[in-house]
Amino acid sequence: MIITFYGVRGSIPSPGPATAKYGGNTSCVYIELANGNSLILDSGTGIRALGKRLANTHETINILLSHGHWDHVQGYPFFEPIYQPERRIRVFTSTHGGHGQLCSLFNQIDGANFPVSAEQLPSLSECITEDPAIVLGEENIIVRRARINHPGGGYAYRIEEDGTSCAYITDNELDPPHNVTTRYDQWVEFCRGVDVLIHDAQYLESDMPTKHGWGHSMVSQVRQLAVDADATSLVMFHHDPDRSDSEIDFIQQDNDNFFRGRKAPSLSVCAAEGMRIQLTPQRGKASRIDIS
Repeated sequence: MIITFYGVRGSIPSPGPATAKYGGNTSCVYIELANGNSLILDSGTGIRALGKRLANTHETINILLSHGHWDHVQGYPFFEPIYQPERRIRVFTSTHGGHGQLCSLFNQIDGANFPVSAEQLPSLSECITEDPAIVLGEENIIVRRARINHPGGGYAYRIEEDGTSCAYITDNELDPPHNVTTRYDQWVEFCRGVDVLIHDAQYLESDMPTKHGWGHSMVSQVRQLAVDADATSLVMFHHDPDRSDSEIDFIQQDNDNFFRGRKAPSLSVCAAEGMRIQLTPQRGKASRIDIS
């Protein structure tokens, strides 16, 4: 399993010299499986660069949406494969609202908010409302999902293959003040023993209590989840748009100090655009994790 990060920022794109190291594009993660299949997690502005890579391939594209907020869908109109004739693209929707909410990727391409309408696209794009575990399971892609604690709802995903595993949990508040959809103990079990835990870590204690209830977690909470779930590695994701590279560097240093001497996770990093994680199963041992 190979995991590549194309967009790691939350809420709104934040390009500029202060964010060049970790990147300013919004959420998009690409997972390549050993069986030849692949998954795209979310369609923020990071998907634009991924589209240039995938334009030279021919396989079916599978997109798993966590939810329909702007920063997770706004890159789709600039995703090159949607303009390729007969290219098959399957979008697995995530929210619990009406059809318009479910197909937010397509609805933004309406000829008014974007100069092309979805009906004009030459690709074979479809919006799938069935559980991806059922549809993708028929193709030997193992996916589990859990509902996130976020305004408007949505899903987190866990992907497994041949003894390797990755959990993608973005826009999730581990201690929401109300309307708890998934309890903390349930998150611990969902993430139990995962090789790579990618989790929203947008806020610090200094952001509270003003942003309590906004649907994002604090760095300290995500660290504790990784420990409680015995995750092998932790990737902090969905960085606040106002968080500079130097501030994220400080979080990384604090991570190193916090996890030093602890049994798990053995590795913790702050997500950066272009970061690549390769998981290799090892018989009788934890998967090997290589980051570049």
